[in-house]
Parts: sequence; C-alpha cells; structure tokens
Amino acid sequence: MRPAELQRLTVQEAVDRYVELVRARTVTGGLSPATAEVYVRDVRTFAELAGADRVLDDLTGEDVDAVLLAFARKPDGRRARPVPGVQSAASQARFRRSVSALFKHAVLAGWVQINPMTASTVTARERGGLRPERRALTREQARGLIGAAKALAGAAADGSGPAGPVPGGAKGPRGRRPRRDQRVEVRDALIVLLLTTVGPRVSELVRANVEDFYVNDGVRYWRIFGKGGRTRDVPLPHDVARVLDAYLEHARPRSEEKALLLSWRGRRLARGDVQAVIDRVQRHVDPARRRSVTPHGLRHTTATHLLADAVDMDVVRRVLGHGDLSTLGRYRDELPGELEVAMRSHPLLKGDGPSATAAGN
Repeated sequence: MRPAELQRLTVQEAVDRYVELVRARTVTGGLSPATAEVYVRDVRTFAELAGADRVLDDLTGEDVDAVLLAFARKPDGRRARPVPGVQSAASQARFRRSVSALFKHAVLAGWVQINPMTASTVTARERGGLRPERRALTREQARGLIGAAKALAGAAADGSGPAGPVPGGAKGPRGRRPRRDQRVEVRDALIVLLLTTVGPRVSELVRANVEDFYVNDGVRYWRIFGKGGRTRDVPLPHDVARVLDAYLEHARPRSEEKALLLSWRGRRLARGDVQAVIDRVQRHVDPARRRSVTPHGLRHTTATHLLADAVDMDVVRRVLGHGDLSTLGRYRDELPGELEVAMRSHPLLKGDGPSATAAGN
C-alpha cells in the first residue's frame, strides 16, 4: 500500500536511497553485483540530467522526456573517442528501464504521487529506435561464422593451416616465428561456437571453469552460473563438445587456474577480450557471409534461430537462462523471408488433398 504521507525528497535524496536498496539486493542474491552497478550508474546519470536539487514529485512526463532525449545525445563514455549523439540502442533501452524501475519504487515508497513515466510521450522511434539495425546474424552469416570456427579447430588438430606447424622459414608477428604455446585458434573456435550455439552472456562465458563441464549418459553438459545465483545445465551440440574436448586435451595452457578460457600466458580471459576473438575468427569467413557482431549479438542469434525453427519457447528460455518467457521478445530478431517460409508450410494446408496441391502451386 502507498504510504499515507508523501515524502518530498529531492532527486538526489531519492536516488541515494534507491542505490542503497539496489546494493542491498546483491547481498540477498536478488541481483548480481554487475547488474546492480549498471542500475546505480543509470539512476545517478538520471539525477545529473534531471537536476539533483529538484523535488522528485515535481517531475512531469515532459521532464522525463527531456531526460531520455538528453541521455540519447550523451556521448558514449565506453568508446575510445566519445562522439556526441551515439548512445547505442541497447543503452537507451537499458537507461529507460532503469529510470522506470526507480519511479516504480518511488510510487510504492511514497516519494511521488503519480509515476511520470506513464505520461512520457517520447517514443523509442523518436529517440532513434531501440534497434537501428538487426543484431542477430542471418542463417547464412551464422553458418559462415560457425564454419570458420570449426575449420580453425580442425586445422589446429591436424597440423594444417594457421594453427599447425609453421612451414619452412615462415615468420610470425614482428618477424619472429609463432611459438606453438602462443597459438589460440582452438580456444577462439570454442568461444565462437559456445556463443553462437548456446547463447551465454559474455560474463557467464568468461566465468566458466573447467569443472563446470561434465558428461552425463554420454552427453556433454555445461553448468552455467547465471544472474541472481541461478544455474542451468545446458547440453552441448556434438560438434561443440568435440572442440571442447580437443581444447582441454591439447590446446589449453597448463595452469593452476580453474578458468576454462585462458590467455596463452595462463590467465583467465577477460570480458573485453571476447570481441577481439570474434573479430579474429570473422577474418576467416567468406566476405559474402561476413557481418560484424558482438557477443550479445550472438546471444540474439541463438534465440532467434531456435525460435524460428519452432523450438519450444520454454526450452529457449531455459537455454538462455531467463526467468520469464516475456523476456524472449527482446532477443527475437526478424529474419528475412521467414514469413514467406511460414506461409508456404502452413499447418492448415498440409496433407494430400487438392487444397494442399493448389497451395503448393
């Protein structure tokens, strides 16, 4: 129930109290520390843009619109050279969700009488769109990337290609021959295959330890430790399990480190290293099937193609590690030609009768 008396807190006071609440949820396992810090950063940015000394209850829908537009034009500080007006679509959507969560709590806590988000009129399209370009790879692009990864792993295993012995006097970077213990082709192939076929969050991938992979009844499983302390056991496709075994047996550096993915120096791979790995494998893809993609874009690729192939939504939810089926909508991208395919194989027109024959003509 709403408190009897309204607390006229300033924006800064409300944000400070909300930040304490968000961080407290990490102690109980309700939020991961990384997610909590994203919320904290967003609401502090909101206070900066809205005016820290203004009373929270005085903010209107127009004020919220102004903040959303100001954030959309704000330089992306993660870029090496920030450029005005380049906040990514995902960042804009995330910021809006963070502000909305703040106001939902403010209503319950008695800090505002009416949630101004309900009066916000700036739409996602007016702010540049939440998805200016598709994030999921098409089937051909995804197969090209998977094919390049499998080829790299195979070349490393049989000694041919870039991962095998360097013939004659071939030189590596800076004129030196590449050392065998510095080659990472099998590891790179495994990273791309896991991201493309299983769709983990990049944080889940780099946190994975060798002991998280096990065999049950002849099937390789990955026990993924996800958000909020939740775990899920996902079976690996046969081709991916084979590359995993090759990596563990022959290509993983000897180290006391428990991490699955190691640098050639034997240290756990960082989140920021994963994009470079994808880009390296992309260089081996046919240019006609190549398109740049982020680790999160490969997560979208997994969801999109599993759902497009009529895999049960609850199965896809469990593979991706979501608690709610509704979240899948954010990970499902449109595929060119999918409507035509669906109508050609319409379930009500299947059969041997004249109608089916006519429909196929």
